[in-house]
Amino acid sequence: MEVKQKIEALRSELNEHNYNYYVLDNPTISDFEFDQKLKELEVLEQAHPEFYDAGSPTLRVGGQITKNFETIVHRYRMYSLDNSYSKEDLLDWEQRVQKVLGDVPMQYTCELKYDGASISITYENGELKRAVTRGDGIQGDDVTNNIRTIKSVPIKLKGDYPESFDIRGEIVLPFAGFEKMNEELIEIGETPYSNPRNTASGSLKLQDSAEVAKRPLECLLYYVVGSELNFETQYEGLDKARQWGFKVPTISKLTNNIEEVFEFIAYWDEHRHELPYETDGVVIKVNSLHYQEELGYTSKSPRWAIAYKFKAEQVETRLNSISYQVGRTGAITPVANLEPVQLAGTIVKRASLHNADQIAKLDIRVNDLVYVEKGGEIIPKIVGVNMEARTADSERTIYIKECPECGTKLKRNEGEAQHYCSNVYGCPPQIAGRIQHFISRKAMDIDGLGEETVILLYKNHLVENYADLYDLKKEQVMGLERMGEKSADNLIKGIEISKQVPFERVLYALGIRYVGETVAKKLAKHYKTIDALAVAPLMELIMVDEIGERIAQSVIDFFSSDINKEIIARLKAYGVQFEIEEKESTVVSDVLLGKTLVVSGVFTTVSRDELKQLIEDHGGKNGSSITSKTDYVVAGDKMGPSKLEKASKLGITILSEEEFLAMIK
Repeated sequence: MEVKQKIEALRSELNEHNYNYYVLDNPTISDFEFDQKLKELEVLEQAHPEFYDAGSPTLRVGGQITKNFETIVHRYRMYSLDNSYSKEDLLDWEQRVQKVLGDVPMQYTCELKYDGASISITYENGELKRAVTRGDGIQGDDVTNNIRTIKSVPIKLKGDYPESFDIRGEIVLPFAGFEKMNEELIEIGETPYSNPRNTASGSLKLQDSAEVAKRPLECLLYYVVGSELNFETQYEGLDKARQWGFKVPTISKLTNNIEEVFEFIAYWDEHRHELPYETDGVVIKVNSLHYQEELGYTSKSPRWAIAYKFKAEQVETRLNSISYQVGRTGAITPVANLEPVQLAGTIVKRASLHNADQIAKLDIRVNDLVYVEKGGEIIPKIVGVNMEARTADSERTIYIKECPECGTKLKRNEGEAQHYCSNVYGCPPQIAGRIQHFISRKAMDIDGLGEETVILLYKNHLVENYADLYDLKKEQVMGLERMGEKSADNLIKGIEISKQVPFERVLYALGIRYVGETVAKKLAKHYKTIDALAVAPLMELIMVDEIGERIAQSVIDFFSSDINKEIIARLKAYGVQFEIEEKESTVVSDVLLGKTLVVSGVFTTVSRDELKQLIEDHGGKNGSSITSKTDYVVAGDKMGPSKLEKASKLGITILSEEEFLAMIK
C-alpha cells in the first residue's frame, strides 16, 4: 500500500474508533491498540509532511496557542430561548403558536436543556470549518483550535450530510470529570472550581489548546441550521446528526400534544439527578421545520421554541459570619457561615464564597438573608441576597488585607482570582498543611500519624517541618493528649517504615505546588534522582511529558529555597528514598497485552495483590473501577452486587479465579 493510502486508511480507522468510544460509548478496540495505531500514524505523518491534514486524529491533543480570539459574525443568528416556569406558561405559549398556525395537529420535540457553554460549529463538505462561541448572538469568539481537541466533536462527517450547515450545541463537563479535576486541584493545594458550567465555559477561552485537550469536555448537539437541509422536522434532524457522527443525546421525545410534554417534564424533573451532566430544564420545540419557519422570531427568541426551567432547590437562610481559610499553599478561601438549613436532603451550615470578586459581585454582607442552592447538585453556593430584608445599618463586606493566621499582608497575582499569604515558612496553617500532606495516604502514608496529631505536635513545638518527624522520640510524644505508650510506639514505627516509600511518592509528598501524584511520577521516572531534578533548567523541565511552564517554574522555585534544600538534605540523611528504584521487568508473557482487568472480591489460591501482579506480569493493566474500557473482571467471593450488575450491563467478560489462572497458563 502506498504511504498516502496507508495514512488515509489509518486516519479513517482512528476517526471511527474515536466515534465508537466518545460518541457511542462502545469501544471496539483496547486503549493499547488505539495508542499503537495512533503512534504509527504520527510516525508516518512526521516522515511525510506533504500529506498534512488539519483533520487528522493526531492533532486532537492540541498545542496551538491563541493569544487573541478573533470575533466572528454568526452565519445564522444564535437566539435566546424564552423561559417558562409553570404549566400555565406553556399553555400560553401553545396558544400563541396556534394563533399563528391555526388549529392544526401539532407535534413537539422535547429535549433536556443541558447547562454548559453554547457553541456553533460550521461544517463544509463534511469537514469542521469553524467553531464560534455564542457571544451576544450576533457574533462570538473563534475557538476552533480548542473545539478540535474535544473527542466527541467529529472532524470529518459520514453519511448524507448537507454540503454546508451549522450545528448548535453545549460544551459540558460531566460531573465525574468535574469531580476528578477538583480532586487533582485539592491534591496540589489549589482552590477547586465552583461548578461544571463555568469550568466548561472557561475552558473554551484557554490560550493553549493542549490544556483544553486535558479536560474531559464533551459536546452535546441539539440543532442543525442551514439553507438546504435534507430533513423536514427537528426530531428527524436529531437522528440525521447522529448518523453523521455527532453526539446527540438520546433523551429526547417526539410528543403529539401538550399533555405528553407535561409527562416528559414531570419524569425528568424527578430523574434529572441521575444524569451525568448538569441540566436545568426541558426545551420544547415545534417539530415541523416548515411550521418553525412560519412562526419565525421575535427580536430575541424563536416563537417556535420555549424552555421550561426546573425549579432549583433553593432555600433562604441568614449569613452569620464570613471566615477565611488558609490552605497549605497559602491560598485564602472565604467561607460563609450560615444559619443551619436543610437543602437537597442535607443540612447546610457553610458555603464557599470563592474569592473577593464573588463577594463584591453579589454584595454579600454579614446578617444578610441569602439564597442558597446546590451548584450543579454538588456544592452549596450563595446565589443571591434578599435585598428587601437588609437592614439600614448593614455594612459592606471589606475583604481582608492580612492573613487571618499570621498577619502577613496578602498578595494577589495579576490574572488570578485568589489572594495568597506569602509567609510560606511562618504561617501555621501552611506549615501544618504541608506536614499533613507529607504524611497522607498517597504520599508517605505514615501509620499512627493523623492530621490532628500533626497539629498537636506543631502546637507543642515538636515539629516545624516534615523533616522534624524523623527526629521524634517515643518519650516526646507519649505525654501528648490521647497518646499512650502503644500509640507512641506505632507512630515512631510508622515514621521509620516510611523511609522505604519509593521516590515518586516522596517527591509528591514534598508538596511542590502544582506537582500532583501523576506529575511526580513523570518527574521521578524522567530524572531518576532528586539531585538531577533539583538542578534541571526550565526549558528541559518543560520538555518532559505533561510538564508545562507553570509546573516547571514551580519546581525551580521550590529547589531555589535554602530552607527546602536544608530539609531535603536532612531527609536524605535520615534514609528517605530520593532515587528511583529500577526494577527488573517481571513480564513473563503478553497474554493480556492491551487488556484492562478489574479485580474484585476475596480469593483463595492467590491474594488480591498477587493477582494484580500476575496481571502486570502477563502484560495487562489493572483498572481501579469498572468502565466501558474494562476488558475483564476477575471476580472472587463476596464481589459487590452493584459491580456485578455494572459489568453485566456493559457486557464485560467475568472470570472466576480459576478461569483467570487457566488463561495466563
